[in-house]
This record gives sequence, structure tokens and C-alpha cells, in this order.
Amino acid sequence: MPRIKALLFDLDGTLTHTDPIHLRAVQHLLAEHGLTIDEDGFREHVSGQSNVEIGLRLFPCHDTDAHVALLNRKEALFREFAMDLVPLAGAAELMAAARAQGVKLALVTNAPRENVDHMLGAIGFAGHFDTIVYGDEMSRPKPDPLPYLTGLQRLGVEAAEAVAFEDSPPGLLSATRAGLFTVALTTTRSEQDLLALGADLAVADFADPRLVLLREAFVLED
Repeated sequence: MPRIKALLFDLDGTLTHTDPIHLRAVQHLLAEHGLTIDEDGFREHVSGQSNVEIGLRLFPCHDTDAHVALLNRKEALFREFAMDLVPLAGAAELMAAARAQGVKLALVTNAPRENVDHMLGAIGFAGHFDTIVYGDEMSRPKPDPLPYLTGLQRLGVEAAEAVAFEDSPPGLLSATRAGLFTVALTTTRSEQDLLALGADLAVADFADPRLVLLREAFVLED
């Protein structure tokens, strides 16, 4: 394990398990338009994707303006349903240990700002990050490496000095393409699938004893 100066986290499915709530919101939205989706369809077409991509996949016959309105409705439903979020086990402790050693923290997410504010407030992580990268607002969201490269640039660290935490194929691709050592959370996919997608390590949560090595690699800020 190289010396670590920064940790970069995805949000949905990584710091808190939200896919069941997003599935409920998407199913509710589609039902309003006489459509349906099951868990497999959600995993393939929605989980981890940017809203631009989700709109194209779920409503291919609608134009861009309609996609924006439809996905805004979906996100409002998500916030309505996501009232009892909790952080994954060990997440708060890992971040506290990192901050105590001067390790920088970034959030790199495809989620829209309103959702990010809602989720961070719900799990008690508001104000915990040195920077937040909203991939959905960038010219190239995940799975492009740009969101993670932007996070590294803002933190002033090299990829070899940082670790990313992800759970979805688009997020894993984004992080690995940026050259980051990537830990995958098995909230939505199996360990085997995540390792096959390029994760360097797959864990159920941040309390996994294998992450002790991560803490040992923290370095004090220069």
C-alpha cells in the first residue's frame, strides 16, 4: 500500500445504501407513465449512471428538456422516500481517522446537488469534505475519469497518493481510469463482479479488517 494523502468517496451505494430507495423512486416515476422496471433493469440502466444517461435509457422517445423534467421528478421522489438513511458501518470512523492524520477527503458523485445535500445531512457527513465534485454537472460524468481527475487536482495530490471508494460499474471505471487504487463496496454487486470490473479490493463496509492496512498508510499533512 502506497503512502496515502487523500481519500475520494462516491456517495450513493458507497457511503450509504440507497439503491433500494432509488429503485422505488424510478418505479414510481415509470408507473406514472405506464412503464415498469425490475431490479435487473434498474441495475443495468440506472444504478451509478448520470441523469443524462438515465434519461436516454428510460425515456428514449423524449427530448432533452423532457428528460430534465422527468429526472427532476425522480430525484424529488427519492428525497421524499429517503428519510431514514444511515452511513455504512465504519465510514465515520475511517474519515475521522483520516482527518486526524491530515488526509484530505473528497466526495465524487454523479448525484445532483439537492440529493447530495439531503443525503449528507441525513447521515451526518455534511461539511466533512475538502471538496465535492458533482460529476453530473461536468462535461463528462462517470464513467469518464474526469470527475476523479478533477477531485485529485482540487486536492493537490497524485493518483498514486490516493484511494477511491465506489460501488457501481460507472464509478469503478471512472476511478480506475483516473489511475486510483479503488476499493469497491458490495452494496449492489457481488465481490466477484466488482473485482472483475477492475476493483483492487471489495468489502462489505468500511469496518472490514482489511482496511486496517489503509489506516496504516495515512501520512501526516506536510
